[in-house]
Amino acid sequence: MGRVTERRKVIRIRDGAVSSRPDTLVAEEPLEIRLNGKPLAITMRTPGDDFALAAGFLVSEGVLGSAADLVNIVYCAGATVDGSNTYNVVDVTTAPGVRLPDFTLERNVYTTSSCGLCGKASLDAVRTTARWPIADTPQLRVDPGLLARLPDRLRAAQRVFDRTGGLHAAALFGEDGELLDIREDVGRHNAVDKLIGRALQNGRLPLSRTILLVSGRASFELAQKAVMAGIPMLAAVSAPSSLAVDLAAETGLTLVGFLRGNSMNVYTGHERVLTEAAAHS
Repeated sequence: MGRVTERRKVIRIRDGAVSSRPDTLVAEEPLEIRLNGKPLAITMRTPGDDFALAAGFLVSEGVLGSAADLVNIVYCAGATVDGSNTYNVVDVTTAPGVRLPDFTLERNVYTTSSCGLCGKASLDAVRTTARWPIADTPQLRVDPGLLARLPDRLRAAQRVFDRTGGLHAAALFGEDGELLDIREDVGRHNAVDKLIGRALQNGRLPLSRTILLVSGRASFELAQKAVMAGIPMLAAVSAPSSLAVDLAAETGLTLVGFLRGNSMNVYTGHERVLTEAAAHS
């Protein structure tokens, strides 16, 4: 299987002094996801947790909702001269009777490590496909002080970032601030898919009592993934996009941006973050 990091020689210049040294880089390789033998999507990812990534991607697409929907996920032989396995192609087999959404079957997508589900900007598609309406889930209440502590916990748990400085991270926290899971990847959407895929494999969907924290910005596709997994709160250390805010407002997702220190912006769903006293202060 592919390695998470690779070594490359670099020329280092510091204060005019020139030296040669090896540098540790995050690995980036393509992963083709096939659905019941049919090519569906290609994403650029950091190798590791590939089966969880594929499963999470299909949760986000509305294909999978529980472990019972999934028969298996296997690696396929890659496109090499000798036919050897590159571990860059996976095939997901769904259980009989699993309904495949039209928008998934009609789509053959190349996604980069930065764009996520490019071109899929339909709010209606998410609203009509979500299995667990967030507005119907038990109410989650999180103290702002607890939220403020989560980015430091996320950063402390990033193992590969310390060696490369080139990875996004996504983490699931319980409403008490407990770190439930964390994944790193060159693509922020891949990191979220790996979290959601692992939750599906472990029979933990919907994630209705959790907080999703991402190390970068909150884009539409990340808000979409949160909604599709039944996650009621998405927090980001950077800015959200306008479409992410629109989607959060329409689905009942609590969206927090610029979560840095004791400062944060609550764009939607403030009732899950602010106490009654804080809301009127």
